[in-house]
Amino acid sequence: MPRKIIYLINPISGTGGKSSLQELIIRKTQAQKIDFSILPTDAEGRYEFLIPAIEKERITDIVICGGDGTVSAVAAALKGVPIQIGIIPMGSGNGLAFAAKIPKDPSKALDIIFAGKASYIDGFTINGQFSCMLCGIGFDAKVAHEFARQKKRGLQTYIRVSLAQFFSSRPHPFRIRLPLPGGGERSFPVDAFFINIANGDQFGNHVTIAPKAALHDGLLDIVVVKKMFKLPMVFAVIRQVLGGNVLQEIPHDAGKKNILYFQTQELTVRRLRLCGRPMRHGIYKVAMKRAFRLRQHDEIAECQPERPVAGLHQRRQRRRSPHRRAAIARVSLPQTLSTAPVCCHKIGQRDRSIG
Repeated sequence: MPRKIIYLINPISGTGGKSSLQELIIRKTQAQKIDFSILPTDAEGRYEFLIPAIEKERITDIVICGGDGTVSAVAAALKGVPIQIGIIPMGSGNGLAFAAKIPKDPSKALDIIFAGKASYIDGFTINGQFSCMLCGIGFDAKVAHEFARQKKRGLQTYIRVSLAQFFSSRPHPFRIRLPLPGGGERSFPVDAFFINIANGDQFGNHVTIAPKAALHDGLLDIVVVKKMFKLPMVFAVIRQVLGGNVLQEIPHDAGKKNILYFQTQELTVRRLRLCGRPMRHGIYKVAMKRAFRLRQHDEIAECQPERPVAGLHQRRQRRRSPHRRAAIARVSLPQTLSTAPVCCHKIGQRDRSIG
């Protein structure tokens, strides 16, 4: 089946302009003789409107030109749809793209979209909210929440917000419950500045938090930064970022280490805060899910197992099922704005702009 691509461009992600990107997309995609359309991202982060177009026009690829928030929103809406997703990293952190070894340069990212192989990566959900990258609880969530409110994006803004939140942050009490491999479960309390639940290895901008994490291993990497004085916490987090902490077995209790670092397929966290606000429910279950097919470098994609994706009919049936398992994960909500023009391009036809 011939490929057909829809490009989604987020006008406010990251710090760069989008007009030159649109010109690059048009030029390189036409050179590949692939039919394509260019649409703006949705201000509310709702992308179910793409499903009828995918079915009717037989779209094969959705390419997201934006950051992690936009990627998660699109992937959530298209979960279960037989589609391949590509990423042109245009966000402030681009954690998922960098974890998948997708380059920041738009031209090189497009080369992967045209020539790379699509293979499944993992994702996870929290109370029905899907994420394919990261969940931060506590200090990390507060930083993400404040950063999303800033008018100016980029690494410098993120550092400034992080420093401001660091001096005002305080630890919170949590209870973590974990399933055991042979059955049963283990539960323990812990006071922590933040708990990071990671599918990929980094926050973004190549700043790692879970060095052993992989997008396709079926495991969540859990990093718990426990209560301690602020100065030792700085050095403890730097050690974690640099890979100095080895993976631990599923912990029996909070232990004596300043940072807990372990892997699990699911966990439950009680009395947590989301984006700096008290959460409405008392218990949140986090569980790993197989997510979507992502276009990556051939050598990376070939290392990942192929698994079938459910069709649209199966997807709708699962939504109606009263026994569908609840799960949990992401804190950073997508920040998008529908201001870009809509451009549609067909090979052999004259280019045209709509609205």
